[in-house]
Amino acid sequence: MGEFALGQPVARFEDQRLLQGKGRFVDDVQLAGMVHAVVLRSPHAHARIRSIDVAAAKAAPGVLDILTGADWEASGWSDLPTGRGRTRRDGSDMYRCHYPALVSDRVRYVGDPVAFVVAETREQAQDASELIEVDYEPLPAITSTADATKPGAPLVWDDCENNICFVYLAGDKDATEAAFAKADHVVERTFVINRVVVAPTEPRGCVGDYDPSEEHYTIYTTLQRAHPYRAQLATEVMGIAENKLTVIGGDVGGSFGMKSAVYNEVPLVLLASKRIGRPVKWTSTRSEAFLSDGQGRDNVTTAAMALDKDHNFLGMRVETVANCGAYIQAGGESFIGNIGTLAGVYRTPALHADVTCAYTNTTPVRPYRGNGRPEAAFVIERLIDEVAAELGADPIEIRRKNLIPADAMPYKTGLTFTYDCGEFERGMDMALEISDYAGFEARRAESRKRGKLRGIGFSNSIERAAAPGAEGAEVRFDRSGTATIFSGAVNQGQGHETVFKQLVCDKLGMAPEDVSYISGDTDAVFFGEGTGGSRSATLGGSAMLMASDKIIAKARKIAAHMLEVDEGDVSFEDGVFSSPGSNRSLTIKEVGKAAANPANLPEGMEPGLVEKAVYVTNMMNYPNGCHVCEVEIDEETGTVDILGYSVVDDVGTVMNPMLLHGQIQGGVAQGIGQVLMEDMRFDPETGQIMTGSFMDYAMPRAADFSDMHVASNAVPTATNPLGVKGAGEAGNVGALPAIASALADALKDVGVRDLPMPATPERIWRLMRDAKSRG
Repeated sequence: MGEFALGQPVARFEDQRLLQGKGRFVDDVQLAGMVHAVVLRSPHAHARIRSIDVAAAKAAPGVLDILTGADWEASGWSDLPTGRGRTRRDGSDMYRCHYPALVSDRVRYVGDPVAFVVAETREQAQDASELIEVDYEPLPAITSTADATKPGAPLVWDDCENNICFVYLAGDKDATEAAFAKADHVVERTFVINRVVVAPTEPRGCVGDYDPSEEHYTIYTTLQRAHPYRAQLATEVMGIAENKLTVIGGDVGGSFGMKSAVYNEVPLVLLASKRIGRPVKWTSTRSEAFLSDGQGRDNVTTAAMALDKDHNFLGMRVETVANCGAYIQAGGESFIGNIGTLAGVYRTPALHADVTCAYTNTTPVRPYRGNGRPEAAFVIERLIDEVAAELGADPIEIRRKNLIPADAMPYKTGLTFTYDCGEFERGMDMALEISDYAGFEARRAESRKRGKLRGIGFSNSIERAAAPGAEGAEVRFDRSGTATIFSGAVNQGQGHETVFKQLVCDKLGMAPEDVSYISGDTDAVFFGEGTGGSRSATLGGSAMLMASDKIIAKARKIAAHMLEVDEGDVSFEDGVFSSPGSNRSLTIKEVGKAAANPANLPEGMEPGLVEKAVYVTNMMNYPNGCHVCEVEIDEETGTVDILGYSVVDDVGTVMNPMLLHGQIQGGVAQGIGQVLMEDMRFDPETGQIMTGSFMDYAMPRAADFSDMHVASNAVPTATNPLGVKGAGEAGNVGALPAIASALADALKDVGVRDLPMPATPERIWRLMRDAKSRG
């Protein structure tokens, strides 16, 4: 509908209240009689608990209850949900660890929850927690991803051999080995992708409220998937029916995969609320988040590419050790579903991936924006750069030679993905043009005159989005003719309210002020799977489209009855029903009002203009794109300046270009942050966190970036009725390899080949100095 139609750059409707401090975040929840909780966490990465003495803490002012591991065991509630469905190399089931909300025998990472203190105020709970005496017996710890599976490494779980949680194999090993056997060139490299902290704007938190009269629990918390979350928490942990638990998400200030788990504190506030008869709130501090939030990435990969004499790709093999931390949280195993990104956009006939997931004495690792896709894209794109450097080939032309052509679609790769559509070469050419790649060498020469090293880097990336599943939506008109839309997708800042309102307003011809939006509440939303894996536009949008179509179909019947014409003679355009057989017309709002009165309806029709829909798909889509990054490095200090960043992405139909650009820019920022500065580090001997606050852990700021030029190479997909492809993770997937590629290109002339992640100024400076000392 005009300026609010799909495809228009509509500013976010939710921003007005958010920017005015009127958001409804979990820490804004204030309930009558509410009290506060603090978690006592382990100071050791690995230790046996000899004893816990809470006597002094229980006697402290304001203390209402203290839970320990013994209390958790006595509650009858079960472990937190863990990963499942994978196997070890011998075919046996994966090692699924014991995962209590409070440990009683052994702590396995710095931050492991030991006690839960509830008091009238947070300050009283904090003071009391410091009076708890825990007698620890420190044990050897393992934090290194590369060393975790080596013989003799300390065991996180005594009965988990070599700390191996599971092994995942993909591709054709025999065909890959045959490809390497006949290759004219083989290039092999090892890539270390470091661990990062997710650090969303809003820390985690939860409020638990138990109603004894109904034996009903309500949890307000930060999450991504309200209905599946309720199912896991109710049935797997608490052992109750789902109708005895309400889950409410509210506004969520960023998640990026991290907040989708059922964390320890959630059942603890519910259990404490039941024990003391009052609502209980827990809110993480930023320092606590470094200890307790699921973290991202952290793997070591050795990859090799086999080529013929003409530089055609013949085969690729990959061996990865991925760190899952001390516990494998539910969904922590899901990154292997995106191993297919290793194939990239290239015609590599034979591929094989061997991935080992290992336990360590570190904070659990879970999906973080891209969930395996950025890591895989980094490996394939950086390996191609290394192939080009070793063989003296142009990195663009070697990519062009091996790209999958548009007329080859659908295309089954040598791994797990089958691409339905895409124009990869066109997207790459567009990115080269808008980045002025042709003029780069002149810019490099100019920088050299000023004592600066200039480099340009590329990445062609592809990912899997909107995994098979379902999503629900509802459109409900009230007696005034305005509407409320309900979505099972949960917003964490992506702009769901704006896009879904756009879709409904465009379809029904309504104004945005006449449409309200609700999500994240299991009592209000009839069905939902939630948000994650870039699924909201595809599944949530398609469900909203279906519900809107149902509204139009029923409203047309009502309009025909009121206009006294045949239904087939009624047309609907821009929110108005009309017919050549009548001199009257009815707006959708007028029909919505009339629908509440049975007298206005055809015989046998139920009153009310309300329709629900569940969209189900077994097909995925494959967003793709090309990133070009240009940097300048100060040879005296190692400081990196990003001079230009260009992105051409194919996300299919663009529903709102303004929101799309914001999504891509945010993802790029996170990727650049990881490559240049972010680094979660543990002491290799003790497992102590060495970068446990923003004093030690560097986060990127606006001054660290250049303007980003984002363009679209839209190739709509036929896998869903809107033709959309996932966009939420696209920026991050392409950014990791693009910025690293640019750094490598800038440093090649001074003899630096191997770049660490993150490539901080100090590390770059030392690498340049060492290269000069070698001549």
